[in-house]
Amino acid sequence: MFDVIIVGAGPTGLMLAGELRLHDVRVLVLEKDAEPTVIVRSLGLHVRSIEVMDQRGLLERFLAHGRTYPLGGHFAGIDKPRPDRLDTAHPYILGIPQPVTDRLLAEHAAELGAEIRRGCELVGLTQDDDGVTAELADGTRLRSRYLVGCDGGRSTVRRLLGVGFPGEPASNEWLVGEMEVTEDPATVAAVVAEVRTTHRGFGAGPVGDGVYRVVVPAAGVAEDRTVPPTIEELAQRLRVFAGTDFGVRSPRWLSRFGDATRLAERYRVGRVLMAGDAVHVHPPLGGQGLNLGVQDAFNLGWKLAAEVAGWAPEGLLDSYQAERRPVADDVLNITRVQSELMSLEPGPRAVRRLMAELMDVEEVTRHLIEKITAIGIRYDFGGGHELLGRRMRDVVLKRGRLYELTRDGRGLLLDRTGRLSVAGWADRVDHVVDAGEDLDVPAVLLRPDGHVAWAGDDQQELLGSLPRWFGAATG
Repeated sequence: MFDVIIVGAGPTGLMLAGELRLHDVRVLVLEKDAEPTVIVRSLGLHVRSIEVMDQRGLLERFLAHGRTYPLGGHFAGIDKPRPDRLDTAHPYILGIPQPVTDRLLAEHAAELGAEIRRGCELVGLTQDDDGVTAELADGTRLRSRYLVGCDGGRSTVRRLLGVGFPGEPASNEWLVGEMEVTEDPATVAAVVAEVRTTHRGFGAGPVGDGVYRVVVPAAGVAEDRTVPPTIEELAQRLRVFAGTDFGVRSPRWLSRFGDATRLAERYRVGRVLMAGDAVHVHPPLGGQGLNLGVQDAFNLGWKLAAEVAGWAPEGLLDSYQAERRPVADDVLNITRVQSELMSLEPGPRAVRRLMAELMDVEEVTRHLIEKITAIGIRYDFGGGHELLGRRMRDVVLKRGRLYELTRDGRGLLLDRTGRLSVAGWADRVDHVVDAGEDLDVPAVLLRPDGHVAWAGDDQQELLGSLPRWFGAATG
């Protein structure tokens, strides 16, 4: 019997597997596809996801396979200078194709001891007071204490649970892929620039070795969007919009994506939970989808591990939905806004001109950047210190960097006073006394996901906060 079965070996499921293995949870990842996908659905990581990788000691691996781009004030195609003093030590975007992200997270999970089985399709599940039974297409039945569906927008787990997925269905669709282009690069660039003055959903750019990533509006929304387009279909749509097909040939991969926007009514039913695209889908504007899923996993992993270990306080696992569903709702709204602003209709164009003026105000641009990069998230922990509920940026300490102290996924009391104690929680919370000047509060208690659970210098207040997140004291 496994502790947790994860359905789906995409970035969300693999990130969750690694988080659970940090706490010795016995994890099995099931993936219906026999081989890892080559489809590049995401092109990179935003700031908060970069911080997450740094917190777990993975960032150097990602930097070695990606390319950094300065973070700017980019919103719905409106470009403004980056504000000064963003609240992060990583003010950049990391360009890295999703198949590479998947591979690096799979390697990390496997190194920690997660078992990943490919070619295993979930077709049924039942649960009782003690656990979940997963039924596979080949008739195999597997048993676990919990199951998490990280199986995408067409989630089998969500369907089997009967969880509603309300929102707006796709009204537009695009064809996307990577392929060789025989047209002269200068001509391609000039044609793309001209077409994009009237069709911002059109694009073609080089990815190396004569291969281009091409995006073009489709003729409509396909009846069966699981059927990939053909190179002939894509070439025909290019001719419609650009007057040329650029000589496209030899596709590496082709796919479809639409602008459906949906949010699951629930993230948990008993011992079954869901994360990533299984609970939220939206257009790719702003590139937030993969990042949102990775951050779901980062929030859920330590909480589910605490349930498995038996020390989770009441309500800890339910705080996953309470914290992450509003974040997803906000992302859906941001993508809706960007979709409207990119319309060529007179009304949205007028609003776009006004938004461009507003973004000349530095605090407006800062607010939008913090939303898209997820560094502005503040979970509702109730009243208290201004840091409460926010993630802690990386700060320099006398003994190194803060994020270097978070590799093991435990809680952390960072204490400048030397007078505080976590006696009774030492098996779950590290206590580091360090008077680094970058920390401008006496002490902070960080959850394993880096969000501030308490700040101050009073031992009794600290003792009131520890049980809320780390359960009862031992010893």
